[in-house]
Amino acid sequence: MEEAKNVFGKKLMTCSTAPLTGFFRDGCCQTGATDTGTHTVCARMTQEFLDFTKSKGNDLTTPRPEWNFPGLKAGDFWCLCVLRWLEAHVHECAPSLRLEACHIKTLEYVPLSTLLEYQLEEEHAA
Repeated sequence: MEEAKNVFGKKLMTCSTAPLTGFFRDGCCQTGATDTGTHTVCARMTQEFLDFTKSKGNDLTTPRPEWNFPGLKAGDFWCLCVLRWLEAHVHECAPSLRLEACHIKTLEYVPLSTLLEYQLEEEHAA
């Protein structure tokens, strides 16, 4: 299997293992044919975004033990569906991104110039 790449064309880094994220629950924003939501965006949750996505019918704050989902809080990192992140961007409530952990497929939906506007400050310093 080919090594997954991030939006910079380098090795895809881990998004989060606590809570464990990713469509495949491997900590990475990997994607594949079965990932119809395209969970490729590694974002740091904000309360504003969590409220926004809940208002759109996707409650990410309520624990769902049957899915081994702890519920998210502000500050957690999570692999989001690219179209939900883009919708939040349009509504000016998109969360910051860990670009080294955003899958290259994200670029099929969002230009790198837009993603760079949301890059986490700690990545700028690296």
